[in-house]
Amino acid sequence: MTNYEDIFKKIISHCKEYGYVFQSSEIYDGLAAAYDYGPNGVELKNNIKQYWWKSMVNMHENIVGIDSSIFMHSKTWEASGHKDAFNDPLVDNRDSKKRYRADMLIEDHISKIEDKIAKECLKAAKRFGDSFNKEEFISTNNRVLERQKKIDDISNEMNLALNSNNLEKLKKIIEENDIKCPVSGTNNWTDVRQFNLMFKTQMGATADASSDLYLRPETAQGIFVNFLNVQKTARMKVPFGIAQIGKAFRNEIVARQFIFRMREFEQMEMQFFIRPGEEEKWYNYWKDVRMKWHLSLNLGDENYRFHDHENLAHYANAATDIEFKFPFGFKELEGIHSRTDFDLKAHQKHSGKKLQYFDSEIEKSYVPYVIETSIGLDRMFLTILSNSFKEEELENGESRIVLKIPSFLAPIKAAVLPLTKKDGMPQKAREIMQKLQSNFNCQYEEKDSIGKRYRRQDAIGTPYCITVDHQTLEDNTVTLRDRDVMSQCRVDIQKLNSIISEKVNLANYLE
Repeated sequence: MTNYEDIFKKIISHCKEYGYVFQSSEIYDGLAAAYDYGPNGVELKNNIKQYWWKSMVNMHENIVGIDSSIFMHSKTWEASGHKDAFNDPLVDNRDSKKRYRADMLIEDHISKIEDKIAKECLKAAKRFGDSFNKEEFISTNNRVLERQKKIDDISNEMNLALNSNNLEKLKKIIEENDIKCPVSGTNNWTDVRQFNLMFKTQMGATADASSDLYLRPETAQGIFVNFLNVQKTARMKVPFGIAQIGKAFRNEIVARQFIFRMREFEQMEMQFFIRPGEEEKWYNYWKDVRMKWHLSLNLGDENYRFHDHENLAHYANAATDIEFKFPFGFKELEGIHSRTDFDLKAHQKHSGKKLQYFDSEIEKSYVPYVIETSIGLDRMFLTILSNSFKEEELENGESRIVLKIPSFLAPIKAAVLPLTKKDGMPQKAREIMQKLQSNFNCQYEEKDSIGKRYRRQDAIGTPYCITVDHQTLEDNTVTLRDRDVMSQCRVDIQKLNSIISEKVNLANYLE
């Protein structure tokens, strides 16, 4: 097991132990790729939503929000292309009876070659010490060059096969590279087939074809079909945006890596409607704005990068991902897409209703183009948790696990702790709780020693611990402990509100 895998397993275990994430239906042995958010998890999730909504909707005069239905008319998915084109290329191993996404099998094989390159660099770094030049080594070492060429060749072949929907070619890549089933260890593969990812259901009492419905695989279409409703009622002028936070559902065959890839997940999306011909300007604008939003969390600039799409979706003329370095490598966190006028034109055609905007400045009607920003809320949750999880060795020889979650996102902002259960300390602690609760989510705790309680709050990610002791009863001061540096100081109870507010205030990050 690599160090990263070890850390990721610890994060998953920590999530359960401290009330962040539970396996769905755990008492029935669980349901694969479905999770429940616990008491601390739901608070963190709501705080992320609030931060996104404030920065995306409330801080922009020309962006408004909606909350559209999960159920939509089945023609919606014909117009969007999901009914015919929302597929994954799947392949079965005859020996293990396991089913895989063909492109992911190939990508995993590429990752193994990349790992070999990383090991070559590590060995060279140890051999050459301070004089080691990684860029020079990668560009001159024959073994590394051969492996990089193999990666490039496989990637190019896979992209061509995916773009042309050449399923035979995908199987040939798997066979030529001797890619084996992780379970059986054999390469006894079936042909590659396409599998639609939408969940199908029925509406009403009869299960005939006319009542077929689908759980939405994305939230964007609810925005597009409401384009004119929102534009007219909110009196919006192009350019303007419509934002939404909501659940989406995809029948993923390969659902893995904890909450990174699930069958039921939540998206935070914004569709920005613009004049045709201005898509490049706004695409670059939103790339810049969204990256700044991520960097404002101070999770490390080196942990983010853009990854431009080589395989464009049928609706896009440009697309990029903001990728984050998870414990299992750089993976997509947010997508920014130039969707052209595909969606509105498709719905206009299938519905027979005009979805055009009259632009008074140029005295012309047109179907607007769209720039989309779409971020997975569950992935954002995992981003914050995986970056915040720290195992620290302390000066006194002890160790602690702490979640250094950005303070304004922390589920609990302050814990109020009476030093003992006697001498009026619990009553005084309750008074302090009541004063703080209207502004902050606080927790009262009196069980165990004060040291154990500090450790528990560190593991939850609570920025401040407030300890009520004998001196509190004499001079109305408390001990205020900071999570990140573990420093302690005496402060007047009357100052607690302003001190905590300064650290956890959302406005500090929005600015």
